[in-house]
Amino acid sequence: MPEPVLGILTLYLNDAKQLEEKSVYRRMIIEGSRIGLDVFVFTPADVHVSKEQINALVYDIKSGTWSRKWRSFPNMIYDRCRIQRSQRFQQLLRFRARYDHLTFLNRPLRNKWTVHQTFSQRSRFRQHMPETLLYQSSADLHRMLKFSPVVYVKPINGTGGRGILRIERQREGKHLYDIQGRRQSRQIIAPRKVTLNRLESIVRQWCLGGRFLVQQGIPLRLPSGRFHDYRMLVQKNGQGVWEFTGMAGRVGAARSVTSNLHGGGHAMKAEVLLKQWLGSEERADKAMRTAEKLGLEAAAYLEDSFGALCELALDLAIDREGKIYVLEVNPKPAREVFARSGDSATYRKALIRPLEYAMWVYKNKNTPSSAKTVEE
Repeated sequence: MPEPVLGILTLYLNDAKQLEEKSVYRRMIIEGSRIGLDVFVFTPADVHVSKEQINALVYDIKSGTWSRKWRSFPNMIYDRCRIQRSQRFQQLLRFRARYDHLTFLNRPLRNKWTVHQTFSQRSRFRQHMPETLLYQSSADLHRMLKFSPVVYVKPINGTGGRGILRIERQREGKHLYDIQGRRQSRQIIAPRKVTLNRLESIVRQWCLGGRFLVQQGIPLRLPSGRFHDYRMLVQKNGQGVWEFTGMAGRVGAARSVTSNLHGGGHAMKAEVLLKQWLGSEERADKAMRTAEKLGLEAAAYLEDSFGALCELALDLAIDREGKIYVLEVNPKPAREVFARSGDSATYRKALIRPLEYAMWVYKNKNTPSSAKTVEE
């Protein structure tokens, strides 16, 4: 009986056909072979439509080398494609539309604004959402600044901490504001003080050519002056059931308004950082348990709302009282935060679970959960 086949769908980063997570895919191919799952990597550019074949990237475990091989379409597709402004992304949208009948382990989520509105429909999740508005004019900025002394401006489709502006109302000057942020290139914008008129102008310019949110800022500055948050991963297991995989703390680089690792941040074990932040092991444990329950319920709810998911990362802010806020959700999460925090067991689990879930899907001949189609 042939082995079930899983195709990891990704996008090249550039015309040189470089892949961002090649070392992760190598590891998944090795782990897949141990459980009887044949895994290869491909992008929409590798699909030969008339041949109905894929010029796949395959890894030979014995020789430790990558090569190209023509392969038939896989039994299941694990979509790792993140939004990028390129022709490659347009190719992806066409691929998803053309091959919508295939078995995808996960479907794309909608943008941050739609996800926020979806969560806000349920009181269970509404209490964990920061106040958020879709930026349409300076009136939206004013409303949020009246509500919260700290406000974040962020793109509705941004990833990796790009394009985020942090605004803080200054106590000493009624109409003086401290702003800092990160450009789309991840370049840090040093803090500076501006007047309200200047702030309005900066935000208008910042939001040109895209859609942005203005969001309540949660106090997350550590005594060191750096910002922090928590990355939690929930995944489907080998029985097709949502399970908590792990949680890690992220501490931002100096002068950074975000905690993303790509932006120079570093990772810590969540329980260690939470104990320092909340002041006791007992309060840290309570926050971890609450976060875990929230994550599992949120994943099931979003899957019901948008279609099949096999994993979900939640970026959480936890204030000094231990209240949890969902800052962002990501259906295509990186998992290096666990490796970097020294939690190698959780890192391995994070790699293996999608493979075990794929085996379950194959054995059950089960189209993952609801097959609702979702527009990008």
